[in-house]
Amino acid sequence: MRYLFEEYAFDTERRELHRGADVVSVAPQVFDLLEYLIRNRERVVTKDDLIDAIWNGRSVSDAALTTRLNVARSAIGDSGEEQRLIKTLPRKGFRFIGPVHETREVAGPDPGDAPEGALALPDKPSIAVLPFDNMSGDPEQEYFADGMVEEIITALSRFKSLFVIARNSSFTFKGRAVDIKEVGRRLGVRYVLEGAVRKASGKVRITGQLVDAVTGAHIWVDRFERDLTDIFVLQDEVTVAVVSAIHPKLLQTEIAEAARRRPKNLTAYDLYLRAAQHYYPMTREGVAEAIRLARRALELDPRFGVVAALAGLCHMNNVFFGYADDPHFEREEAIRLSRYALSVDDDDPDALAMAAATSAFMVSDSEREIEMVERAVNLNPNSHHAWNGRGWVYIIAVQPEEALRSFERAIRLSPVDPLLYRPFTGMGVALIELRRCDEAIVAGKKALRQNPYSSAYRCLAAAFAHLGRDAEAREWAAHVLKVDPAFTISAWIARGGQSRWKLYTEGLRKAGLPE
Repeated sequence: MRYLFEEYAFDTERRELHRGADVVSVAPQVFDLLEYLIRNRERVVTKDDLIDAIWNGRSVSDAALTTRLNVARSAIGDSGEEQRLIKTLPRKGFRFIGPVHETREVAGPDPGDAPEGALALPDKPSIAVLPFDNMSGDPEQEYFADGMVEEIITALSRFKSLFVIARNSSFTFKGRAVDIKEVGRRLGVRYVLEGAVRKASGKVRITGQLVDAVTGAHIWVDRFERDLTDIFVLQDEVTVAVVSAIHPKLLQTEIAEAARRRPKNLTAYDLYLRAAQHYYPMTREGVAEAIRLARRALELDPRFGVVAALAGLCHMNNVFFGYADDPHFEREEAIRLSRYALSVDDDDPDALAMAAATSAFMVSDSEREIEMVERAVNLNPNSHHAWNGRGWVYIIAVQPEEALRSFERAIRLSPVDPLLYRPFTGMGVALIELRRCDEAIVAGKKALRQNPYSSAYRCLAAAFAHLGRDAEAREWAAHVLKVDPAFTISAWIARGGQSRWKLYTEGLRKAGLPE
């Protein structure tokens, strides 16, 4: 049996306590104590009950019992003062009061030996969202929970990189104790999102957990608590929070899985994932390998729009970062591939955003590029990539306020994304153009902590220069020249559309970078 509560999973078969993806170390006696309290959570457990069950009736002092209870509380993030999950009732006993969701996980066959009729997994991340359990005892909350699950399914369906099971199939499991592995086999999905809703004291608490249906491992667990004011606003808030947490987690898991697969098993989607992984660090070698893998993916699937858009973005970065041996060729390839991506799939929000950002730096047709990114965020308002692309388009169009809003939204939607250095760098540019250089330094340093690359160094050099902190400005300018010895302001301007960044460019000059 698995008992799920808050961000914890208590597995009695494996005798493991998980907090999210991490295993919490628990002594055997403390594990038994927790299991007894959870299993008997519908009643108050007396001291004698615990002594009989855990200590086989042996004499145990009150101090020893209190110590074990405190250790158990600590293991699940509770305390004797808070008593959020394990409550002591003076002169009566103890009770586990946290909302618990039960699932039975029976051993299933190896995924490679799936029974005849089992659905094959799609060639991209696949997910089913099961109906959330209503733990409130309030029938009205049933409608709220179902509505929220429908909103989450709709939001996830907007990501063309995901295969999402429709609501009618997911809801066939409503009100049933489920085996997650069996759900995965019956619906043909790799991942299952399940959860529970509980209403109490004017608040609603939602717990959610994302499970790998092949291995049974927990990938992500979290809880959300909101005031119950406007129920529809609450649904929207939780939907955004859940989707923004699990989408990047899914893709990171898939990228790691692709890296483990044997080369002979590669598909166009595997190649795309590998290309994205090489692109992330933004090094000369990584971008070159990303282009090679993306081209192989396009050979297998010429209508794979988003991989064409990624290849175009890579060629654009070869120009932007000065990696290009032949800048004219790289520029033409960037434009060609971004336009080709839209010719084969013009309703993929991520492809639209990447193509628009590429065009902004290589073409600078702001009216058309703004139209593209607005369409991208309308198609999927939960896409980190769409909002990041929108930010770069607006900063090239010299609308720093709108760019800043876009970058902030991108960060909110994917707070653990491996590409966060991009919106942080964009924020730095926008903040300099808005004469908010102290904030630009904060953004630039955040970008630098994630990826030490030349754009972050330039941002810091310009921001410190505008503040009159000349020694620090020149120190960061030296970093720019260390990673890009041939850097000149005129050559940098010639690479893309950033000639419109007047204050930023002025800051680079003040920092002493060569003209």
